[in-house]
Amino acid sequence: MATPRDHIEEIRRTKFSIGGEPNPLTEDLHQAVKNLSAELYAKDVHFLMELIQNAEDNDYSEGVRPSLEFVITSQDITATGATSTLLVFNNERGFSHKNIESICSVGRSTKKGNRKRGYIGEKGIGFKSVFLITAQPYIFSNGYQIRFSEGPCVHCNVGYIVPEWVDENPSLSVIKQIYGPGKPLPTTTIVLPLKSDKVQPVKHQLSSIHPEVLLFLSKIKRLSVREDNKDPKLNSVSAISISSDVNFATRKNIDAESYMLHLSADENGENEDRECSYHMWRQRFPVKQENKVERRMEVEEWVITLAFPNGKRLDRGKNSIGLYAFLPTEMVTNFPFIIQADFVLASSRETILLDDKWNQGILDCVPVAFIEAFTSLVKSIENAPISSLPPMFGFLPVQKSSEAKLNVVRDSIKGKLLNENIVPCESYMEQKFFQKPSEVGRLMPAFWNILGKAREKGMSLYNISSHGRYVLCSSFDMEEYNSILNFLGVEYVDDEWYAKCIQSSNLALGVSEDVYLELLLFITDKWSSPSQNANIKNIPILKYVGQDGNVSLCSVNDIVQRRVMTLLLSRKSCHISWLINWNKEFRCAAAQFFLPKSTQEAIGSNHKWQPLVQWLFSSVNVHDYAKILIKSLGDDRKLVLAFVHFLYHSFSKKYLTTQAVDSLCNAMPLIDNYGRLMSQRNGVLVPANGSRWLKLVGSNPWREEGYVELGEDYLHSGNYAGVLTPAKEFVDFLSDHVEAADIPFISPPNAAIPSVSAPLTKENAFLLLDWIRNLRRCGTQIPERFLTSIKQGSWLKISLCGSSGYRPPSQSFFFSSSRDYHLQHESVLVDIPSIDQQFYGEKIIEYKEELRTVSVMFKYGEAYEFIGNHLMSLAASSTLSRGNVISMLKFIKFLRDKFLSPKKFIKSVKGRSWVRTLIGDRSPSESVLFDEEWRAASQVSEIPFIDQSYYGKEITTFKNELQLIGVVVGFNQNYQLVVDNLRSARLASPTAEAFLLILECIRWVISSNELVIGLKDKKCIKTNMGYKCPSECFLFNPSWGCLLQVFNSFPLIDEAFYGSTLSSYKSELEKLGVVVDFKDASKAFARIFKQQLSSSSIGRDNVLSLLACYRQLNGTDFKLPKDLKKSIREVKWLRTRLLDYRKPNECILFGPEWESISQICLLPFIEDSDNYYGNGIHDYKNELVSMGVVCKLKNAAEFVVNGLFLPQNLSSITPANVFSLLNCIRNLLQKPNYDFPESFIKQTGKKWMKTLAGYRSPKECLLFTSDWNTSLRPEDGPFIDEKFYGSEIMSYEKELSLLGVTMDAKSGCPLLLSHLDFHSNFTTINRIYSYLCNFNVELTDEVSKKIWIPNGSDDGEWVKPVECVLRDKNDLFGLQVNVLEKHYEREILNFFSNVFEVRTNPSLDDYCKLWKVWEVSRHRLTSAECCAFWAFVVKHWNQKTEKTLAEKLLKLPVYVNSGCDEILLVDKNDVFIGDDLYLKDLFKNSTSLSLFVWYPQPSSPSLPRFKLLEIYSKIGVRNLSECVQKELSTVDSAGQKQVNPQEVFIRRGLCKLILGFLADVSLNMDAERRHEAIKRLLKLTFLETLEPITMGYGLQLSSGKMLNPKVTRMIRWDREDSKFFTQKMDTSGGRKNLMEFASYFAEVVAEGMLWEVEDQMHQLAELIRLGFLVEFDEEAIEFLMKTKNLQLFLEDEEFLSSVFPPPH
Repeated sequence: MATPRDHIEEIRRTKFSIGGEPNPLTEDLHQAVKNLSAELYAKDVHFLMELIQNAEDNDYSEGVRPSLEFVITSQDITATGATSTLLVFNNERGFSHKNIESICSVGRSTKKGNRKRGYIGEKGIGFKSVFLITAQPYIFSNGYQIRFSEGPCVHCNVGYIVPEWVDENPSLSVIKQIYGPGKPLPTTTIVLPLKSDKVQPVKHQLSSIHPEVLLFLSKIKRLSVREDNKDPKLNSVSAISISSDVNFATRKNIDAESYMLHLSADENGENEDRECSYHMWRQRFPVKQENKVERRMEVEEWVITLAFPNGKRLDRGKNSIGLYAFLPTEMVTNFPFIIQADFVLASSRETILLDDKWNQGILDCVPVAFIEAFTSLVKSIENAPISSLPPMFGFLPVQKSSEAKLNVVRDSIKGKLLNENIVPCESYMEQKFFQKPSEVGRLMPAFWNILGKAREKGMSLYNISSHGRYVLCSSFDMEEYNSILNFLGVEYVDDEWYAKCIQSSNLALGVSEDVYLELLLFITDKWSSPSQNANIKNIPILKYVGQDGNVSLCSVNDIVQRRVMTLLLSRKSCHISWLINWNKEFRCAAAQFFLPKSTQEAIGSNHKWQPLVQWLFSSVNVHDYAKILIKSLGDDRKLVLAFVHFLYHSFSKKYLTTQAVDSLCNAMPLIDNYGRLMSQRNGVLVPANGSRWLKLVGSNPWREEGYVELGEDYLHSGNYAGVLTPAKEFVDFLSDHVEAADIPFISPPNAAIPSVSAPLTKENAFLLLDWIRNLRRCGTQIPERFLTSIKQGSWLKISLCGSSGYRPPSQSFFFSSSRDYHLQHESVLVDIPSIDQQFYGEKIIEYKEELRTVSVMFKYGEAYEFIGNHLMSLAASSTLSRGNVISMLKFIKFLRDKFLSPKKFIKSVKGRSWVRTLIGDRSPSESVLFDEEWRAASQVSEIPFIDQSYYGKEITTFKNELQLIGVVVGFNQNYQLVVDNLRSARLASPTAEAFLLILECIRWVISSNELVIGLKDKKCIKTNMGYKCPSECFLFNPSWGCLLQVFNSFPLIDEAFYGSTLSSYKSELEKLGVVVDFKDASKAFARIFKQQLSSSSIGRDNVLSLLACYRQLNGTDFKLPKDLKKSIREVKWLRTRLLDYRKPNECILFGPEWESISQICLLPFIEDSDNYYGNGIHDYKNELVSMGVVCKLKNAAEFVVNGLFLPQNLSSITPANVFSLLNCIRNLLQKPNYDFPESFIKQTGKKWMKTLAGYRSPKECLLFTSDWNTSLRPEDGPFIDEKFYGSEIMSYEKELSLLGVTMDAKSGCPLLLSHLDFHSNFTTINRIYSYLCNFNVELTDEVSKKIWIPNGSDDGEWVKPVECVLRDKNDLFGLQVNVLEKHYEREILNFFSNVFEVRTNPSLDDYCKLWKVWEVSRHRLTSAECCAFWAFVVKHWNQKTEKTLAEKLLKLPVYVNSGCDEILLVDKNDVFIGDDLYLKDLFKNSTSLSLFVWYPQPSSPSLPRFKLLEIYSKIGVRNLSECVQKELSTVDSAGQKQVNPQEVFIRRGLCKLILGFLADVSLNMDAERRHEAIKRLLKLTFLETLEPITMGYGLQLSSGKMLNPKVTRMIRWDREDSKFFTQKMDTSGGRKNLMEFASYFAEVVAEGMLWEVEDQMHQLAELIRLGFLVEFDEEAIEFLMKTKNLQLFLEDEEFLSSVFPPPH
């Protein structure tokens, strides 16, 4: 064999022609290598990953611990001038000849096609990525010493792959020195002198290598990184040494294995390893056909490994990588576990291609792998306490990933977990129980605490999961696991569960007071809301002391909802016994009960129980309890008296304060003098006997006021609750706290006192005044009715002009001066009564204030008022006479003459309506004294002038007096009065004097709005057109009057009628609505202008007059307002030649330059014919232009496009017409954002453009520009006829494009397609299709989608795409659809698929139609045809497929016979799935009919047997076991003998096994029912028969035919007769007979035990069969029960001992 050096020379000579002729392909080879190496990876890190990947793919000798070491040194060992060199050491077998040849090539990796053997590389030139960091890599391995150069070789001009032998620099001795003198050099060493700009990136990446890099590498067990410098202080690379070890492995099943992997990492040589163990789960999955990709075609299995870190991961400060493709990627999943698989990577190796179908197939398997791994982790550790399991749930993917595809994995895991019995439950037993998340409930932490304390007190809680929900284990039910439990959907148990648990466990009476109160506090926190109507509120749980002194229980709802009782507790501990005893004395009045003393003391010992008091209990002291009692005393006089005694003794013991007793006495009912209970009162009267109130009043007027007159019951002593109350002390107690009172120290009633309606004795009069004095001193408000009766009662003695009498105080005077006396005797109007001081004596003077209180009058002003009120009372009853009025005025004059103030008198007479006026009686302030100043006002207003004809001229002599009482005397600018009395009927056509007065009123009255409003609709202004409303009038102004002369429609105010002063009222006229300024006049003109327009009344003269006025106002200060100008511009008032009216800017003033364009357009020229405006209109050109009229053609392009009107005769449209139109379009395109009108688009959208295919609309035309491929010809499509228009047409591309003409090739493809049906030549059609393939055509028009099916070169037919498919792989559909691959090339087929959406292969409907043809033709199918059909079904299986096949397939395939390849289609109702092999074999041997569905033999990967049978089932094929009817034969009584049950294995072991199975919680069977089942078995009569026991099976076909095979059964259980028949077991038949007998025995016993629970029979039968085979040995049975998680409870053990007593 040649030496390594000879081998290298041979490669250089033979491959690269070094030393021979130059190879012309070497330069291309060099460039290819350079491009691939530079573009493959995105970052410098990937060269490192490729080297690790290559090391993993290398071969290692047996016994070698595979290692990979990176050492970076600052020594220039290659003499290349490198500042740093990286050395890679690998203890592999070394490079072989084949490896060397591969590395000297491109794309010739020795690992290709070896994916199945564990190779993880796949890029082909992974080693060549080192050229990103080095220009000359060196390899030392198995005697090879070579290097490669980045630059082209001087001998062959090829770089990268030309090997060159190395004799020195570096030498092996130098390499050994760097590696370590005392260690053997590994087989392979790679030396990489680093490029200067790559030193720092390489050091950074070496320092950042992930510690978990070895996690999924099956070969490399150690990897290290270090830096070698003479001075260690210069080291900048973070050294690390990583190693992995597999501690143990456990084989799970044939597809999966689990093991523990240990990673350790020593950083920077600190000899302090950081460690982490990982639970590893590796599982295999078959690769699905639909997920296969080209680069993995040889791989048949996916191997998915999941790593679950047991502790903190080794992340070295980096993100925790979530996805590995043997080596770490940069993808973070947010999952707490790591996923490893043979993923297809992006070229950068940074990320996994999540959309790749291979990767999607892997991700689809991850949830299955996770469920099995997680289940194994949680359930496989037998002796681990249940408290160690919750941390395992930290591996669940609770957090969402940032990648949507990974969230699909997460959701799938979650969905599968919800159907797994995986959540540990609390049982308080050694046995662990697991249930589905939806079956498990959480408890609140507070309740867990209560249960824990209850267990400490010895309470049994074994039935905690028997209340309708399994309970999550307490170590898992913690806040730290909330996110996990929420992810699993584990919810808290409902309220009903707590109610059942509390009631069944006797928590109320069975625990200490502290635990009991914690339970109540828990209920309070959870269910105290009134809206929560939970059943827990209905269970008896609250303790209380009943009437008999014993402790009883009531429910929460008894307290808070139904309120049938109230629970009380004493606020002070010293009151507890006192209140409990008195509550018993009051017979627990109003269902008020106290808590037991011990409970009250426990509540009082800690403040945390306060929420209980707030919700459930009422905390009371003696005062509170007394208030409660008050409400419950009812009508029981004894209880009312007892209550008073309770207050007395509680006050005596100082349990109640004085203030509290006063409050309670005020609230408690009293017994009145009639013996009635009075609950409500406003006061208490002393008894009537000896009282002053009886002396003055005579009867009890306070009764209606709610006063209670005390009865005699309170005058006696009493004995209550064993305590005596002395009578005197009791009366004193009542006097002090009930507050009984008498006159004058009692508040008067709000009622009239009858005694004051008649004269009072002097003694009683002074007693009454003393009462009033006392009330005033106390500040008590005297009731109105009481005071009124005193004021109006005639009890006060008075003197009237020397005679005496009795009057009410309110009509009496108390005179004390001579002036008052003079007034009394000098008044000519009314006599004045005064108090008889001689009768009452001087004492009466002491009561002046009291007399004032009862309305006695003291001052002369009051006398005046008295006189006035008297007069007004006369006026109220009848009108004052003229004499009365004159006398009144004279009296006022008298007072003024005597220098006495008449104010009081005037005030008394001003308010009434007693003055006679011309419009009725009015008050003085509403009356006016007429004079000449009021004459104009009287014309428009109805003013209340005093009736001088009634009062006479004398009334005018009292002007001063009239003014004093409020009469208006003199006009004095009293415009307001005019306005107030204005009458609208007098406003029509007023005189000039009256109208000017109205204007004065408007000017001076502040609030004249009402007057203005009243005048606005009145024709009150005289104009040149008669009287008009103000808003219709105009105040003429000569400066702008011409505007009003255009139309004779404006009423002007008649200034000659009103005089020159009218102009001074401009402001007032404007308020009324008169138009007074130019602005408003112009607005009115604009309105008239529009009205004239609407009535078509603007004639020739009006227009010319308007234009003349427009010219006249131009240049003056009177500018037409913008709105008027706008109106003139925007109103259609100019007539055009089109016989319509238009706005100025919509009109054109015709000129010679318009002649050319008018041939193809209808334009709005102003009508300048003699019949209308005539040539004179042209004189106003400037005015028309300023109004917006268009005069020049260059400004009228928009008119052209709007007025375009193409002729019907298309041949009359000349090229010149077209070019003129295009020029107009060109002008408009220069305007930014111009939108062409719809009418133009509609006109140009007609067919008027000449093409080679005839006249077409522009949107149907193509312009044959340079963009079109030379392979296409103009006649192939609707191209514009260039010969007709000339070459000039090509200069209007932009304008034609706007019209819709298509220019570019891509946009014209749909038009080419629409033009296809004009062709029938296959060559032309194929040429067009080939051209269209160059574009990504998108069609929305289904009509354009048509395909030519040729029949020769010039014949064929157009078909729809839906009638075609691209390919027919199995050649099944030649007669059903058009297969396009027979006529067209691959490129065109892709076009049909992408553009026409032609199906690649036949659809499900096509297959169903084909099957229907086979059914009708009774065609016998070949295996290949059947496989092709059902393989398609399997590949496309979904709900739609299922529904379609179930409806359309009436027959299904069966084999004709086993020796023939032909397959027959049989009615679906007569075909069965042989799910029971025993029955299948039985019917197969009993009939020649083919009954069972066909499936391929052997099974095909694309058509798995299990999948096909699943499909058959879903489309209506029945399982054989479900269709067969069974009939057990009767047993002849002859030849029967009774046998011992032990002989037929009815033993203790059998019963133990059955009891253990029946005790499973899923059966929900209590002990009594379990024991009854066993008794039923043991009570059977066991008979052995010689006659065979047969079982008949019946299977009915659709034709009605019945197949009836029979077999021997051996065992029968007759439930009705309680008999068990058996044939003697034949042991000579060997193990087969034993198994057969065991099976029949197990099935019969299981059916007899669980005949009501069919779904559990099979499981019990399997257990009994296993037990039978060991003859139900008890030790074997116990072991079997443990493996099946079955157990016996104490009651079951006791039962077994009773029915199988131990031998003595």
